[in-house]
Amino acid sequence: MITGAGSGIGAAVTRRLHERGDDLVLLARDAGRAKELAARFPGARTLVGDLADPDKLSWAFSHQSLPDRVDSLLHVAGVVDLGPVGELTPKSWRHQLNVNLIAPAELTRHFLPTLRVARGHVVFVNSGAGLRANADWSAYAASKHGLKALADALRDEEHGNGVRVTSVYPGRTASPMQAKVHQQEGKEYDAAAWIDPESVATTVLMALDLPRDAEVNDLTVRPGR
Repeated sequence: MITGAGSGIGAAVTRRLHERGDDLVLLARDAGRAKELAARFPGARTLVGDLADPDKLSWAFSHQSLPDRVDSLLHVAGVVDLGPVGELTPKSWRHQLNVNLIAPAELTRHFLPTLRVARGHVVFVNSGAGLRANADWSAYAASKHGLKALADALRDEEHGNGVRVTSVYPGRTASPMQAKVHQQEGKEYDAAAWIDPESVATTVLMALDLPRDAEVNDLTVRPGR
């Protein structure tokens, strides 16, 4: 199961898994987006649930047919809204915390029983901002620091159940989100200057495909040029 399959790192991961024949369940924020994803990745199933409103995810899932088995849950979706602490509104804080932290926690809670049965894998695509916070990044970094705490606690809790947990911390990656960040920063965006989403997808697949005798806990990926 994958969130954020529509663009950036999520699209790259989804494409790689789709090409090799994995059974995919893609989370979409609404029915229109679900239709787009189904057309883009033929054979993939879709679920509709808005990460911006995590309180309603369980209700949304109760009205849909859920997969009988979940071998991996990939949290890739994310949002960013830059600004100094003195200017960020509660609405901006809540939106980033909801999508980047609370919704992944709620999705994990919902699918954890199935993941335990499958001795599955939870992957959190975090950010360099999950390890340090810079000026104007307070809300986003707070959500990503929280995501690290969620992953670390989940790993400790579920190790005995055979559930593996991996956090990936990419640096700046060429994506629509990065283009938005540059716009907010007032900088010119050059996709060639940053990590290709395919490179991050490679690290995610490496963690997923690792034999059961080992587990990758944390992966930091930085631009190589």
